[in-house]
Formats: sequence, C-alpha cells, structure tokens
Amino acid sequence: MITQGQPVPEFTAKNEVGESISSSSFHDAWTILYFYPKDETSGCTAQACSIRDNTEAFSKRTVTIYGISPDSEKSHLKFKTNHQLPFTLLVDSEHQIAELFGVWVEKSMYGKKYMGIERSTFIIDAKGTIAAAYINVKPENHGDFLIQELDKLQSATF
Repeated sequence: MITQGQPVPEFTAKNEVGESISSSSFHDAWTILYFYPKDETSGCTAQACSIRDNTEAFSKRTVTIYGISPDSEKSHLKFKTNHQLPFTLLVDSEHQIAELFGVWVEKSMYGKKYMGIERSTFIIDAKGTIAAAYINVKPENHGDFLIQELDKLQSATF
C-alpha cells in the first residue's frame, strides 16, 4: 500500500481519448488521483459528480484531477460525457496501477469473493510525493471532503 510521504509510483496510462498520461507529469502541481470500481454505477457516479460539483474550488487550489478504473477508453468517454466530468479518466484494464498503489484487493459481495478496486484517493503534492492517502472512501460528498483536506495540506506546506 502506498502511504503518505512516499513518491508517487511511475506509471503511464491511456485516458478516455487514447492519449498517454504519465505520473511524471504530476511533479509540477498538486494532483488528486482517485481509484473507483466501475463507470456508471451508483456509487462511482455519485463520487465523480461530487468531485465535478467542486470544479471551481479545485481550480482555485490549482489541482489536477484524475479518476482511474479498469474500464475501457470507450466506457470512460461515455461516463465523462454523460455526467459532464471536467477531469481526465485513466484506463487501468489490467489493474497494474491499482496494484502499484495497493488498492486492487479481495472483496466480498453476498458471500462471493472477487478481486476489485478499493475506492481510494491519493493527494499528490507538487514534488510528486503522496501528501495523503484515503482508503475505502465514501463516494457521497467526496469532493467536499477533498477540498477540506486540500486546505489543510496546502496550508501546511506554505
């Protein structure tokens, strides 16, 4: 599991339109990287829309946001379009990035065990260091929560 104080792992992923995004680009500004299980599900939609609804507040704090799940480029593009998401969605179809961050875990539903994404968010500072890690987050009001946490973290660095 990646924890606070560690450098962000190196990775490259495709976004919803097939462009490559590298974690090395996270070294110039504060970044939020949030892992979610699946496009268009109720919890993931609530989480994405909560972050979307705080776009202006994130912009004022000069934060770049990336959502990441195992879904395809096509699925991400549809999800982004359907909910007018103003941030980039990254494809992790082989869950390699989720494994790097330690959020590809065994889960259980109705007694059935399976592997999947543990809904988690990482705030990365402008030096490329994990400033905070939030594991098993609640999707509702997640954007509001992140704004509060960013305010604490950014004020502590200035």
